This record gives sequence, C-alpha cells and structure tokens, in this order.
Amino acid sequence: SLTARISTRARSTHPRVKMATTALASSAVFCSAARPNGRAAPKRAASKPSKLWTPKAAAVDSPTLIVKDGDAESVMSGLTAKRREVILDMEEFAETELLKLLKPTDKNWQPQDHLPNPESPDFLDEIAEVQKRASTLPDDHLVVLVGDMITEEALPTYMNMLNTLEGTKDKTGADATAWGKWTRMWTAEENRHGDLMNKYLYLTGKVNMKPIETTIQNLIGAGMNPKTENNPYLGFVYTSFQERATKISHGNTARFALEHGDEQLAKICGLIAADEGRHEIAYQRIIDEVMKRDPDGAVMAFADMMKKQIVMPAHLMDDGEHKARTGRDLFSDFASVADSTGTYTANDYASIMEHLIKRWDIENVAGLSGEGAAAQEYLMKQPARIRRLAEFAAAKAKKKEPVNESFSWIFGRKVTV
Repeated sequence: SLTARISTRARSTHPRVKMATTALASSAVFCSAARPNGRAAPKRAASKPSKLWTPKAAAVDSPTLIVKDGDAESVMSGLTAKRREVILDMEEFAETELLKLLKPTDKNWQPQDHLPNPESPDFLDEIAEVQKRASTLPDDHLVVLVGDMITEEALPTYMNMLNTLEGTKDKTGADATAWGKWTRMWTAEENRHGDLMNKYLYLTGKVNMKPIETTIQNLIGAGMNPKTENNPYLGFVYTSFQERATKISHGNTARFALEHGDEQLAKICGLIAADEGRHEIAYQRIIDEVMKRDPDGAVMAFADMMKKQIVMPAHLMDDGEHKARTGRDLFSDFASVADSTGTYTANDYASIMEHLIKRWDIENVAGLSGEGAAAQEYLMKQPARIRRLAEFAAAKAKKKEPVNESFSWIFGRKVTV
C-alpha cells in the first residue's frame, strides 16, 4: 500500500531543484526494467560472466539468480551468496516474529463495519448522513483522498513487486514458507483499505467514479518500477520507507476530515493509518535483522535506494485525459495538491529518512568496508540536503502564478496545483 513530493511547479528551471522534485513528484506498498525517465542506464565496467542460474526443484521452483559478491555488472541486483545466507538465516525470524505483526481475520476490522448497513431500515438515511458530512470537504482534500484511494487500489502491483524479490518471493502462489505467508497475508490486510475508501467516497456523491475506475485500471496495467532489482535488501528498505509515507498521508487526511466535520471519514483514514504503521514496523524489523547479519550490505542497500530516490507507487497513474488536456502528468498534479494541502510534503520525505537513520542507528554502525563507510557518510548528510532543496523549490514556486486545474475525479472542478 502503498504516497514524498515537492510541487512540480519548480521542476524545470534549476538543476538543484530537479533532484528534490524527482524524489517527490516521482516518488507515500509497491514492471519493466526500463528507467522511469526513459533514459538508458549508464554503462558499467565490463566484468567476466559470473551469473549462475541455480534452479532447485525445476518442476516447482523458479530459478534463483545468484551473483558473485562484487560483480561489477550487478552490485545490487538479486542475491549474492552473502545475501542468500542472510535471508535463509532469517526464516525463523519471519515465522516466529514477523507473522505476529499481522492480525487474524476475525480480529481485523472489515470495510462494512464502517459503512451504511444495507440490511438496516435506515440504510438510505445513513447514506444521506454520509453525503451531509462530506458536503463540507474541500475539493483539494477530495483530490488527495481519491489519489490515496487509487494508490491503495493498485494492490496487485505491490504484491507483484514483493514477488520479484529473490529469496523471499512466493514461488508457487501458495508457498508454506514464512515469507510466502507474509506476502499473501499482508496483501489481504491491505486489500481492505482500497475497498473501504472506494465505497465511502462513492457514497459521498462528490467524486466521479468512472474516471477514477479508469485511473485504477490504467495504474494496475502500467505497473511500477521501484528500482529494487530483485534484491530483498532493497525491497525491504523501499517498503520500510513507503509504509511510513503512507501512514503519514492517511494520518493527515484523517486530521483534515475531522477539521472539516466528517468524523466518520476521519475514523476511516485513522484506521488505515494504524494498519500502515503496523506494517511499517514489520518491514523496518526485517532490516533490523539484516543489519545484525550483514551491516555492510544493509547500509549500502539503504544508501542505494536513497540515491535512486523513492518512487511512489502510483507515479504512473493516468485517467486517459489529464495529460492530453494539460500537458502534465496526472500524478505530478496530484502530488502538487498533496504538497500544498500539507498531506505529504518534501519535509515528510526528509523526516522519514531521519527516522530510518535513527531507527537503524546508521551513525554508529561499525566495521564497515570502504564502500559501506562511504554509504554511511552519504546517508547522514541527506536529510539536511533534502530540506535545503525543498526550501529552495518552495521559495521558487511562490514566485510563480498559481495554476487552477480541473480533475476528472471531481467532475472537472478546479483546484490549485
């Protein structure tokens, strides 16, 4: 489930702004190997062939890609022998500790718990109450709520992303491994989020479901490239960051809904934020365990993902009309609205980095290689750098005339982007 953005208003004019805006407007769980910007990957130094395909039970298991430590072609791709050893050693942790962070189905809330009851004689009155409460919600907040809901609805993409990670993927679709069970059960919990938001927003009568549904289908069809390279270290750094981003976004929409008088919507967003917080802890604990076994690899993976910048799960959203009408990506305008409303901002991106640096005690990790120490130094400097870039971009954006743009999601009504 996966929503760090700077307003894209400052994107095109200054090279220092480009890094921050790419991190944010392109980046709040989860395609092809093509780069999102369309450019070819930089050439790397040639090395001797070293990739070994080692299929186990070929009739059942898919091949596992193993690369030699230090392979110049694939420094962060797939499993090195060391990564494979670490992931195998963590199976007991996944079984005894990780799965505890998921709830049994009968202990979880379900969407219908928070929606009008169709069996009740007051069903239509309850719907009228939903619409009355929603009548005061501003359009910019509705755009953010719809964008967050669309992000949640693209869940098949995020399950697919987890199943690209070597060593932890669910090879058969029903693996009995702890990692396979985690992926399926996490997905099942996350599935409730989009279901509930979709139904509630539909009942408000304030959003246009046809283009919303078109956006969801296009987004799932487009997929995503989180740049995790089949590497579980990279994958779980990504989800550690992304779950926290989603928690922040849903937490803020809960606060805004309460401020505008919709207590039920505030409760819904708060419940989803709480789930995201529990999932965030799970993914961060995975990296805790990697740090114990391979601190050098863990620090380098964290730095690698931060250099690539966290791509937000819905960055390929498309309603089939917004870009043709405006010349801008739908996600970029959605991200601008999220930033201007304070739902999810550049400072949130920096604060998540600070949290993870503190959580994994990056400053005090000892015994690193030269590359690991360089990654450690890089990480410690990044939050302050991102905040400076965010301030620069925000100051530049203030000098520009605001643009009012219509969104198909809200029947073509306009908001400032």
